[in-house]
Amino acid sequence: MSEQWCRVAPADSLEPADVLRFDHDAATYAIYRDEAGVLAATAGLCTHARVHLADGFVFGTQIECPKHNGRFDVHTGAAKGAPACVDLATFDVRVDSDGWIEIRVN
Repeated sequence: MSEQWCRVAPADSLEPADVLRFDHDAATYAIYRDEAGVLAATAGLCTHARVHLADGFVFGTQIECPKHNGRFDVHTGAAKGAPACVDLATFDVRVDSDGWIEIRVN
């Protein structure tokens, strides 16, 4: 299986308790900085209603879907609040030596 690191955005463009959308090929990802400032990355669409999670709100280490308020843990992808009951895929994320956020996509 090949792996690819993709540049997303400058690291300083993502504030704590924020999320941004990243599209690559046919996939959508959500890149988070939780309230403690730690980066995370998941699939970008809610598993319940297929809504873009980047339009939601970050609370602590969870993202709240903007449509039905389901919640997911941004680090593990675990569904944490109804109506979401299927976990999100997660992806490795890092800041490169140039200060850019990168996500590893498969």
